[in-house]
Amino acid sequence: MKAIYRLVLRTQVTKGRAVALASAAALGLVLALGVSRVNPFDRPRAAYNLVQSYGLNLLVPITALVFASAALGDPAEDGTLVYLWHRPIARSRIAVAAYAAALCAVLPFAVVPTALMAAVTGQGGRLLLASAAAGAIAAVAYTGLFVALGLLVRRALVWGLAYVLIWEGFVARSGTGAARLSILLYARSVLAHLGPGHHHPLLGASMPVAVVVPLVVAVVGVAGTVTLLRRLDIE
Repeated sequence: MKAIYRLVLRTQVTKGRAVALASAAALGLVLALGVSRVNPFDRPRAAYNLVQSYGLNLLVPITALVFASAALGDPAEDGTLVYLWHRPIARSRIAVAAYAAALCAVLPFAVVPTALMAAVTGQGGRLLLASAAAGAIAAVAYTGLFVALGLLVRRALVWGLAYVLIWEGFVARSGTGAARLSILLYARSVLAHLGPGHHHPLLGASMPVAVVVPLVVAVVGVAGTVTLLRRLDIE
């Protein structure tokens, strides 16, 4: 598993992806610096909204999509997965190693910057803790989902962007039923429960549910990846 983990991590974190995602994280920090200079009465709400709208809505899911969908999706498309697939390695080990590698790439490129954004706004440790927790719980779920998506469909980036931007951005905000199928709902709920002030979203979940559901999504995603590895005809 260690060898597979290192291989997947090395092939995921290319120079182009690292530069692009680091630039996106840097933009968030610049925006946070701007928030730190707004009117003190408006600053708490502005800081909270920045973490939610830029960190949780965009940076974490897009970063997870880029890394996780490529973890096994890129080798499957270019034909190199066959060399790993034919080795006497349990499919579950491959799936877990790919998931772990993708998650370890997402944490420094998305979750850490999201927490740093909260810190730069100067709104105290509670928002920092809430941002880190919400970002981490979102990363865990998105990574599991997108690792499986990378194997399930071609052009996983397109399908993943459709889920993040269309489903979570618009459809899931139209009602409770659709919102339950949105990872963002649970991340926003964690941020609301742990963050300072009263920012509870209209569509939200209790703290236990907001933690358990993303963990279940991650497990289902890894299990789905194992199933796909067992059933796909890789040549």
